[in-house]
Amino acid sequence: MKLVYTHENRLFVANAHNLLEQAGIHAIWKNEFASSAIGEVAPISAWPELWVLEDTDYEPATEIIRTAFATNNLPEWVCTQCKEINEPAFELCWNCQLEKPESAL
Repeated sequence: MKLVYTHENRLFVANAHNLLEQAGIHAIWKNEFASSAIGEVAPISAWPELWVLEDTDYEPATEIIRTAFATNNLPEWVCTQCKEINEPAFELCWNCQLEKPESAL
């Protein structure tokens, strides 16, 4: 059993879990409800964790997660309406709410 992903936000861990399950990789949660222990333990020790049961699933699982959450390789995009610069993950312009153009996808 190997740890493949941990994050302070349980929604990110849930998303990673769903991606792995869709790929046929069985994974389990640890620390799913440990946030109440913060204060008694270091916050990072209570972060939810995602573990694969089979060691052979480790490499494919980490690649799936890395690819899914890699937005730093995408360029920023410029809104065609207001000319504001937007982060790659934004689907709408932060300033005028115009949808990201197809050319920026």
